[in-house]
Parts: sequence; C-alpha cells; structure tokens
Amino acid sequence: MQKRLIRKLDLEILLSQVGPIPSPKPSLEQYTIPADIAATMLYIATYTYDDVIDKTVLDLGCGTGRLALGAAFLGAKQVIGVDIDRTAVRTAFKNSGKTGLRNRVQWITADIDVIEGKVDTVLQNPPFGVQKRKADRKFLEKALEVSKRVYSLHKSPYRDKALIKKLKTSRTEIMSVSPSPFIKRFIQRNKGKIKVVYAMLMAIPHMFRFHMKEKHEFIVYLYVIERD
Repeated sequence: MQKRLIRKLDLEILLSQVGPIPSPKPSLEQYTIPADIAATMLYIATYTYDDVIDKTVLDLGCGTGRLALGAAFLGAKQVIGVDIDRTAVRTAFKNSGKTGLRNRVQWITADIDVIEGKVDTVLQNPPFGVQKRKADRKFLEKALEVSKRVYSLHKSPYRDKALIKKLKTSRTEIMSVSPSPFIKRFIQRNKGKIKVVYAMLMAIPHMFRFHMKEKHEFIVYLYVIERD
C-alpha cells in the first residue's frame, strides 16, 4: 500500500490517462470528472481526513474509473467501482490496465440499489440532476447507508460570478462555502452530518448536441459528510 506522500501533480498525471466513455449518454449525465477536480477531491480525502490509505473505498457511479483508480494509486486497501452502464465499466477496466492498476480495483456492473455491506469511505460524482431532477439523492442515500464517511460532488445551486472570479484567481483552487439548504436537509434526514463544503470550478468540454459552448464552466460543491 502507498505510504509515502504522493505529489498532487503526479496524481493528476495518472488521472489524465483515464479515457472517456466512447459514446456518453446524456440521460445518465456521463461527464467524466476532470482530472484536476478528481485529484483535489482525492487529495482532501487522503491527506486532510485520512479516509483513503489502508481503507476500503467505494466509488458509486464510477463511470470511467477516475476516483476509484486514484484511490487505488494513493494506497487504499480495497477499491470497488460500481456503475449501471456496461460500456462505462468496460472503459474503467481498460483504464485500470493503462494506469497499471488492473489488480487493484474490483469493477461491478449494477444499479447502486443492489450494493450492501459496509465500507470505510464512499467517493462519488453522482448525476447532477440536470436531466433527471434529484438524481443525486439516490446516491447520497446509498452512500450514507454503507459508509460513515462520504465525499460527494454536486452542482452549485447558484450562479455566483464573484465566487467564480475568486476561484480563478485563488492559489488553493478551493474555498469553503455554505451547503445548499436542500441537500443539507436531505443529508440530515438520512442521518448524515456535513463536516465541510468546498467550492471548486469545474470545466467540461462540448460533448452533446444541445451544448451551446465549446467549454462550460460552473461551480461544484464537494460535500464531506459523516454519518451520525
């Protein structure tokens, strides 16, 4: 297992090798999490809160496997990636070979509803609910059911131009913010407690016909949650 401190740059380089889904489905909101966002999320979970090294880690809705593979690279004891889309899981398996981590992650094609048991940590980049309203709630429910510590990425409910400007000029690339009132209440109803929320600036390229720009920038919130 990885015991030494991994440079964030080295983590980003590894994650940049993770290829996208060949034909992403808009209905599943299959946007591959950018390498810089994934690296920041993993770095916080690993080195700020000690929730990755020697831990059992579950990536719900793993897509092409960036979070799962990053956790394995950083020294997780066991990593499981779950996604309902067979093509995504096949892509994740190929990516595990490209990154030299083929034997470090177990991939499962299934709806997250079937997941049972307990893990130490859940990492997830769930659907933002743009195509299907409240699609992220199902992921939060399952994450809090199977783990005491959850790292979950959600689209900000606000278009805050001032915050976007601050994030673009900030050296840290993250800022602590207040949670969405709706998500906060949902987490509390599911016996969770928010430790902190970090705002980050995410950029996704033009992927679908309905996209109007070559690149779309928006704020995402990383929720660090623990179960009561």
